[in-house]
Amino acid sequence: MSNDQAPTALILGGTGRTGSLLAGKLARRGIAARTASRRGADVRFDWDDPATHADAVAGVDRLYLVTPVLRVRYAQQVADFLDLAETAGLRHVTFLSAYNADQAPEGIDIAAVEADLAGRPAITHSVLRPAWVMQNFTDDHLPVIDGVLTVPSGGGAEAFVDADDVAAAAAETLADPAAHAGAQYALTGPQALTFRETADIISDVAGQPVFYNDIDQEEWISGALAAGVAPDYAVMLRWLTGAIIAGHGSTPADDIEKVTGRPPTTFRAFAERNARAWTREAR
Repeated sequence: MSNDQAPTALILGGTGRTGSLLAGKLARRGIAARTASRRGADVRFDWDDPATHADAVAGVDRLYLVTPVLRVRYAQQVADFLDLAETAGLRHVTFLSAYNADQAPEGIDIAAVEADLAGRPAITHSVLRPAWVMQNFTDDHLPVIDGVLTVPSGGGAEAFVDADDVAAAAAETLADPAAHAGAQYALTGPQALTFRETADIISDVAGQPVFYNDIDQEEWISGALAAGVAPDYAVMLRWLTGAIIAGHGSTPADDIEKVTGRPPTTFRAFAERNARAWTREAR
């Protein structure tokens, strides 16, 4: 990218929960945004089809990096793509990582990607480590089925975060990379809640009973595998739920307010905004 070109960000996962919100936020900051996904985005991008990579990074100087979904082994694919992007003029990466990524078990490449970015002196990087996003409750990740929310937790809590807040933090790092170079941000909501407490809030805003079923962890994982989740992804599901069960779920941090200048969204505010997601059956 030449010095006279306007800043341009490539948003991987451009139709996803955070990526779909990011382009507009960047446009309001004067940053051109190019969404990329296998379908429905500005450009087609497929991690498994390198032929789609060069066009995606052409003229781009900053990147919102979302690794392949529902996988645990992807470090080499990401490294190869970053090599290509650097050659094309990439100068900054904001990486959508995960809360406590440095504690991920062996076999999950998320920490390896963080290390790869840290080892690239020609580019700056920022790492976003979000807690479980609240949108899990309004899509197929943690659906309320027949009035029941089913997920293993052992009574543990999590500081659930709104994907819009994650996108807002990402926008700040991409709009001003120098100010956030080398930063690692723990992105959480303002309070740690148990799943039973989230079920109570959903029940309240939806105006109909929602009960919580604290299912056995291995039974829940077996159900996910039976539903089509790749077998090697079980290690990720075990890690994510195991942290909460062990009492090591995410805890409230002030990074969202520090980065964006506004406090993070509460779960109740999120639920009120999305109440229709749980009342469709009643209509």
